[in-house]
Amino acid sequence: MAGSVPLTPASRVRTGPGPNRATTEAPWVKWLLIGVASLVLLWLLILPLVIVLMEALKQGWGVYIAALTEPDAMSALKLTLLVAGITVPLNTIFGVAAAWVITKFQFRGKGLMITLIDLPFSISPVVGGLIFVLVFGSNGWFGPWLAEHDIKIIFALPGIVIATLFITFPFVARELIPLMEDQGTREEEAAVTLGASGWRIFWNVTLPNIKWGLLYGIILCNARAMGEFGAVSVVSGHIRGETNTLPLHVEILYNEYQFSASFAVASLLLILALATLLLKSWLGHKTIPEK
Repeated sequence: MAGSVPLTPASRVRTGPGPNRATTEAPWVKWLLIGVASLVLLWLLILPLVIVLMEALKQGWGVYIAALTEPDAMSALKLTLLVAGITVPLNTIFGVAAAWVITKFQFRGKGLMITLIDLPFSISPVVGGLIFVLVFGSNGWFGPWLAEHDIKIIFALPGIVIATLFITFPFVARELIPLMEDQGTREEEAAVTLGASGWRIFWNVTLPNIKWGLLYGIILCNARAMGEFGAVSVVSGHIRGETNTLPLHVEILYNEYQFSASFAVASLLLILALATLLLKSWLGHKTIPEK
């Protein structure tokens, strides 16, 4: 045909079933990449975890159990669970509310709100903790007023909770926003036409659709809350038995050359992390929409 361009071997693209030469590689390339990835995972992830467990049990089960049950370790564990128990529900409420507003309504400042939600991802946790010291510390903006009314925030539980809230509040919201955007508003609009109230729409329509994504975000938020070090280290004061969380307690034991005890407490965090990872993986399958 006049004006047509003959297809050359380089210009032919396979469109039917079967392997496409443009998207396949030689077997040795595939296995080389798999081997390199496996070595990196082994060196950076698996090996450190094995070392932590070996060092924790190096001096026997007696030393291991004693390190986990001594008063300072138990106090650190209780404080870690308390902080997570406060911050995770608060961030869950905020995350659901923020995701609902951003995905269901159009308003000025929507982009700014999304940017502010992502702010803790772009700021170092240490800087975040320092911000709260400058605001609530004895020489900070509200320091004199707090001292006058005998309210202690920095080097106390409220400061640890505030710093952890700041570090962890994006997780639930950022998990729900894309999920709720993908679902759209059709079901909610249909419920409105049937006369359902806003609260009933949320419980009977929206919440069932986002439950797995919500649980996924809660798991991530809880994992970060229990493992946070930088921001909490700045605002806690490192008071043993009072303001030390588990990560801070590990640091103190290691700096005091109590290596077996520090690795024993670290192994407790490792067990919590592995449990979180299993839940995260399971919930990750639930959040994938069915075709």
